[in-house]
Amino acid sequence: MTGLDPAKLRGLAQRRNGVPGTEGGMSRRGLIKLGGAAAAGLALSGCAIPGLAKIITPDEAKAQAKDFWPKQKATGQLNFANWASYIDPNHETLKLFTKATGIAVNYQEVIEDDNSFFAKIDPILRSGQYSGYDLMVITDGFEFTDLVELQEVIPLDHGMMPNFKKYALSKFMQETFDPGNLYSVPWASGITGIAWNTKYIKEPVTSISELWNPKYAGKIGMMQDPQELANFGLFRAGIDPDKSTLKDWNTAAAVLDKQRNDGLVRAYYDQSYLNALSRGDVWITMAWSGDIFQQNQSTGNNDLAFVVPAEGGNIWTDNMMIPKLAQNPVSAMKMIDWFYRPEIATMLTENVQYISSNSAVPTLMKQDSQRKKGANGQDQATLQALVDSPLVFPPASVLSRTRNYVTPVDPKTAQTFKNIFNAITEA
Repeated sequence: MTGLDPAKLRGLAQRRNGVPGTEGGMSRRGLIKLGGAAAAGLALSGCAIPGLAKIITPDEAKAQAKDFWPKQKATGQLNFANWASYIDPNHETLKLFTKATGIAVNYQEVIEDDNSFFAKIDPILRSGQYSGYDLMVITDGFEFTDLVELQEVIPLDHGMMPNFKKYALSKFMQETFDPGNLYSVPWASGITGIAWNTKYIKEPVTSISELWNPKYAGKIGMMQDPQELANFGLFRAGIDPDKSTLKDWNTAAAVLDKQRNDGLVRAYYDQSYLNALSRGDVWITMAWSGDIFQQNQSTGNNDLAFVVPAEGGNIWTDNMMIPKLAQNPVSAMKMIDWFYRPEIATMLTENVQYISSNSAVPTLMKQDSQRKKGANGQDQATLQALVDSPLVFPPASVLSRTRNYVTPVDPKTAQTFKNIFNAITEA
């Protein structure tokens, strides 16, 4: 495809998905997974300290918000923690925010993975001190749940989020890890589905059963993250992850065990699956939507195909949250709502190239793609590729088949869940 800058696209993928100094960059999802056993062993993890968490009801959270927010005053400052290269490169979105509100933003790319960031801020918050951040971007998963259970995040003031209420897609207002968006709103999202190399598999893939197809034995890739893997095992067993129980997890594990023992799986991957798929080491694999989009654009062809199987796929979301004891919470609320302004959300999506939860973005991006150069300086070909891609703008019929990760709410059950699915990849 002409007009694209492969180096820029590859660089974006590696910076956003990787950690400086690592060969090729490891996905932030991959880092969480180093996880399995290692994550459980973090001495400062909420899951590692049973009894400290107190699960409060939604009504209690709303009551906390009602009591907290009227007492807060504007400060004119904001300390914002995010992942590397997960915003427009020149930070125009932040400069415009400062111009519109007068709030000075100290933007820090300090999150390399949820696990280590949680380990950094948890003891500070637990000791009753300011973490140094008023707003942070956290992925749904074990650390997200720990933060909520330990009451280390502040319930949001929905009265200060009119743009979220007006423009957020319904799918992102019904997430199982935070019903009612009590503590979080999405920053950006991605989907885990199935990718295949069309050089080796010519027929369209539609079903999760293709990951269990004997004719691809030794050429199938699966993910090593226990939450990613669990959902696909549950889908294969015909079980909705949202409604799954301990019995269902064992059923899914048995299905995944058989897949491994039958010699179907070449390996359990972090983001290295992408190179394996491109090289032909694997022909078909679990995959992240953003990776496949960026890989096809960077190579200038469309050898890699992606689908959310009929049985279902995973949707993960990086979320804006306000840590407990934030010194500038009003500024944080204003920033949350700022990124739901259609023009700001469009600037973000055009640059990070992940799924936006803002319903107005597709129309505005299409308008940008019809100009000689987009509002953020991107060329027409790049913007048109984004507009046309179901990996960036999945239709409602696809989103409806996606599910959030299984995230047990109590530490003991969470550890049981991890043990069940880590046993598959560690065997």
